[in-house]
Amino acid sequence: FSLTVPTGGGKTLASLAFALRHARRHGKRRILYVIPYTSIIEQTADVFRSVFGDDAVLEHHSNFDSDQETPRSRLACENWDASLIVTTNVQFFESLFAARSSRTRKLHNMLDSVVILDEAQLLPPDFLTPILGAIRELNRHYGVSFVLCTATQPALASRRSFDFPFDGLDDVREIVGDAAAAVRELHVQLRRVEVTLPADLHAPISWETLAAELEIHSRALCIVDRRDDARLLHGLLPAGTVHLSGLMCGQHRAEVIATIKRRLITGELIRVVSTQLVEAGVDLDFPVVYRALAGLDSIAQAAGRCNREGRLFDLGRVVVFVPPTEPPKGHLRQARDAGRQLLLRRPPDPLAPELFTEYFQSLYWRKGMEGLDSKGIATLLKNNQRLEFSFRTAAERFQLIPETQAPVIVRYGDSERLLARLARPGDDLDRKILRQLQRYVVNIPRRIHQCLLAQGAIEERRPGVYAQVAPLYDPEIGLRIEQTANYAPDDLIV
Repeated sequence: FSLTVPTGGGKTLASLAFALRHARRHGKRRILYVIPYTSIIEQTADVFRSVFGDDAVLEHHSNFDSDQETPRSRLACENWDASLIVTTNVQFFESLFAARSSRTRKLHNMLDSVVILDEAQLLPPDFLTPILGAIRELNRHYGVSFVLCTATQPALASRRSFDFPFDGLDDVREIVGDAAAAVRELHVQLRRVEVTLPADLHAPISWETLAAELEIHSRALCIVDRRDDARLLHGLLPAGTVHLSGLMCGQHRAEVIATIKRRLITGELIRVVSTQLVEAGVDLDFPVVYRALAGLDSIAQAAGRCNREGRLFDLGRVVVFVPPTEPPKGHLRQARDAGRQLLLRRPPDPLAPELFTEYFQSLYWRKGMEGLDSKGIATLLKNNQRLEFSFRTAAERFQLIPETQAPVIVRYGDSERLLARLARPGDDLDRKILRQLQRYVVNIPRRIHQCLLAQGAIEERRPGVYAQVAPLYDPEIGLRIEQTANYAPDDLIV
């Protein structure tokens, strides 16, 4: 099934309501709500707990607060023995391809379930072929019903019009009714923004000019694709401007987002410069949003942070600009190019639902067959009639978070006290503290990680557990790595 609802239209609870009804009618045993980012999983789980109570909802992800953990919940996380599970793309799909018993002991509990894939457009394109293969297998042979839930529905139907075979998901049924007409009508009813495009989609604006524009607004959000762009633009804006990026640990980001929400409610002056981490599911509501030219889905998600609650007398304003820096080679640049190609036609409504099918088809065609399975996983699991499957190799290659990143526990909030407690012996204590410390982790490029280790700026507290030593963590910016030697520009992407 698909559920195509504009951002802010209430699709979280609507998708869950459908899943409950579907599960009751067809005898499904549990519901799995799968979310792309840990940054939004906690707010979703809290919404579900407010409806069903604490005991009914199992939250399984890397940032789970171990103060809430009990022996029962720990065991439930290992085998997903709960009625309603909220988890991440990483936990769900890596478990399907894993070759270790600790990751696979939950697989039997996926049988006869309803799986809601929230923000389905964020299924990683580099792994799209094996992911779609797994979805088809679970649906056809294991009684699993899927709901693709998003405002920007990806073009996942099988196609033979490409110069390569695209085996997708066929016979997907739209929940809101006659697909095209119903989705279009809903889009018109819930339209809350007007998108302004630059006169020349190839002419960049300077950071200084952009900063001057943002200063005019008392409440504005600007979203860029790169961490270094966010840091640079933030430095050009007046004191009090808020910064958000992946160089801030999860606890820091959560506190900053809570502050932003409070200031928006009270009507205080608030300007925010952020990477795209705010685009999927973070409930922010600005009257003005600026977005660096990107894929059409990213622009639409940015628009979802503008006039989200529909409280403005007029439409909210979304301004697309061409930044002075290029996206890195790979998916972000391909998405930007596909989006720009479509926007060059100057569509009357750049967020019209029918445009997204064309956009995603263009993006998948640009990536090609090898780009949609960049690790060659599908070949390893192809039946050659001798049942010679390379399960372990496939598991090693199927990693949605690349090994090019390495974690560092930063000096923020309660992390110093927790690190001191980690020095005490005791396996149970270690497990609990390490879970708590996940709230204070920042992932950085491994090359920079090794450089910081050699400089003595970070140290290894336990095997594989690295903690910040030098004063590198800024209370506004997060972990400052721009002065570290030997980094490549692509290392500073979200």
